[in-house]
Amino acid sequence: MNAPDTAVMRFGSGQAVRRIEDPALVRGEGRFTDDVNPAGQTFAAFVRSTQAHARIVAIDTAAVLAMPGVLAVFTGAELVAAGVKPIPLAPVFKRPDGQPMTAAPRRALAHEFVRCVGEPVALVIAETRAAARAAADALMVDYEPLPAVTDPFEALKPGAPRVLNTLPDNICGVARHGDAGAAEAAFERAAHVVKLHLVNQRLAPAPMEPRSVLAWMEEGRLNLRLSSQMPSAVRGGLADALPQLKPEDVRVQVGDVGGGFGMKTGIYPEDIALGYAARALGRPIKWQAERLEDFLYAVHGRDLVTDAELALDADGRVLGLRCKSVANVGAAATTTGVLIQLMIGPWVTTSIYHVPVIDLDITAVLTNTGATGAYRGAGRPEAIYTMERLMDAAARQIGLDPAEIRRRNMVRPDQMPYRNPMGQTYDVGQFEKILDQGLVLSDWAGFEARHAASKAAGKLRGRGLATFLEWTGGNALVEQATVRIAPDGFIELVAATMPMGQGIATSYAQLAVDVFGVSIDKIRVLMGDTDRANGFGSAGSRSLFTGGAAVHAAARKTVDQGKALAADALEAPVLDIEYSAGRFHVAGTDLGIDLFELARRQGTAGFQAEDGATAGAPSWPNGCHVCEVEVDPATGDVAVVAYASVNDIGRVVSPVIVQGQVEGGAVQGIGQALCEALVYDPHSGQLLSASFMDYALPHADGFLGFKTAFDTSIPCATNALGAKGVGELGTIGATPAVVNAVVDALSRVGKGGPALDLQMPLTAERVWRALNG
Repeated sequence: MNAPDTAVMRFGSGQAVRRIEDPALVRGEGRFTDDVNPAGQTFAAFVRSTQAHARIVAIDTAAVLAMPGVLAVFTGAELVAAGVKPIPLAPVFKRPDGQPMTAAPRRALAHEFVRCVGEPVALVIAETRAAARAAADALMVDYEPLPAVTDPFEALKPGAPRVLNTLPDNICGVARHGDAGAAEAAFERAAHVVKLHLVNQRLAPAPMEPRSVLAWMEEGRLNLRLSSQMPSAVRGGLADALPQLKPEDVRVQVGDVGGGFGMKTGIYPEDIALGYAARALGRPIKWQAERLEDFLYAVHGRDLVTDAELALDADGRVLGLRCKSVANVGAAATTTGVLIQLMIGPWVTTSIYHVPVIDLDITAVLTNTGATGAYRGAGRPEAIYTMERLMDAAARQIGLDPAEIRRRNMVRPDQMPYRNPMGQTYDVGQFEKILDQGLVLSDWAGFEARHAASKAAGKLRGRGLATFLEWTGGNALVEQATVRIAPDGFIELVAATMPMGQGIATSYAQLAVDVFGVSIDKIRVLMGDTDRANGFGSAGSRSLFTGGAAVHAAARKTVDQGKALAADALEAPVLDIEYSAGRFHVAGTDLGIDLFELARRQGTAGFQAEDGATAGAPSWPNGCHVCEVEVDPATGDVAVVAYASVNDIGRVVSPVIVQGQVEGGAVQGIGQALCEALVYDPHSGQLLSASFMDYALPHADGFLGFKTAFDTSIPCATNALGAKGVGELGTIGATPAVVNAVVDALSRVGKGGPALDLQMPLTAERVWRALNG
């Protein structure tokens, strides 16, 4: 076996390699924002609203400014006077009156009014973290309380307290998709109609590392180091918000990121406030969010209530889908938060099924709560949950096996490319094949024996199925990368996507090994510096099939550049130069030069090439997830006792990583199904679940080991790698699979009929109440 075969077979794409990110992290050598401490560093603390809705009467800063170590106090009034702009809400949709969609201004610091608990009101800068926190606690803010509303249905009622007094109501924006008349006709001729009321509760993304920002001035430029998935978006957002600042005047750097899950996409008000303060004070300023602050004011996920109807013929084939949804987008709604519910979720509503007509009616509502935004899956979990719950309910009503009703309605391979009712085109998909593999992996046929064993042990056993797809990467189809051969003996990959625990650096390194045929320890991956690379960042499961394709293209271009340099060094025609295993050589001779020796001859810069990749369209990963649960009838406690999934993500570059992504995502989906919920007090507007004492994350003892498999025989046709996104697939499939399993367990003892109104999270109390009427 020759050298390139050895390297590629050990470390190239498709090989199970250890993550290159992990050694530094497990040795405690990670470099997170809070680990960076420049000379002269000061510390920031935010004063946050204690009111859900109030007018700011006065802020007394004099006493706080006299406290030991306090350097400055900034208020919203000062920032507005200085020309600091709020984060804009793009008018993508309209309100019912035809006006552009509207929300409360999302300011760096509140001005005149506060509209949810936790909104930043003032910013204190001090010499120490303790001094900053003490001063923030001492700052007196005089509020005039105003009526508040936290429930979107209450907010829609006539006479409800208005979140924004310039609006006649609390509607941010509306969307209507499909053909209402055609849907009505489909329902009129249906043999079966299934109706469900479904609640996708509000969730906290809860990454391991809360938000963290370090801001300073250097050589006349504003520098921010922070925990983010999208450094270029932060750079652009700062330039938009702060006066007399251009993008080239800003440098954003991101080191290690302790989880993002969508919560760390885009710019936050706190980022703008710290950027302003750093320019005003001229010293480095660090803010490390407390967990409470992230619960209160980092974006939340989900919060969608849907009344869904499915029309079917006598054989169980779908005729039409009708959904009326209300999305709670908070007070200072984000563009992303609105788009997720009014557009992105609807794109996948019909999933892998042929649904002839749809009628989707969605209203985004303002309330005195924190804003919603991206959280793992971002609209797709809500839409797939709706369809998969309807499929199970229809199977139960008609008397079909849950797998059979899905099989009858799946889009067939011969229908590809398939255009769904939302105008989205699926390039490839063999959904029935994935279903069949999932049924085998989960031992679907052997369930009754396991059910009998659970019954003998005094437990109720149920199984749930989810066959589904999701949309990935369509938020930005273009990405750039630079590959540099450094004279110190490393191949350097520079990209604008971001690592956040998902292992993307390892995947990029494996793609580089494919091209260069060197050991993976010769690859160095650099991300998170807007002075080196700018692009969309990492969100929507896009990093590999856009950024990875760019890395692969730039690597090949670098080899081509190296051939030209080698031809000059070896005094041979460039067409005679070949490359393999870290060495250029003249074809048919033993004359050659080492890759890194060639770089050294170019001086300290080595040589490099930049290239990009453009995906033709989004990718459509899909899967079959099967869950089995046991319910304790005495307590209502639910345990996930088996979980099997077969996933079609196209080409697999890093097998270990994609398995971790699917299974880790499934755990988050299980969390939504069984235990997680953000809850506001309807009277005071206070967040009642603002700590891990009250917000329940899933524990390792809540589920058993996964069986996870991948079908790599169906490559994506829209990108050069043939890869499909994977980061959110597990989250999307797990929630309906788990809930369907619990409903199945209840149905087997006569408690899961049409009257059952069991909403997530399926806590022990809720399940017990369902069992006991």
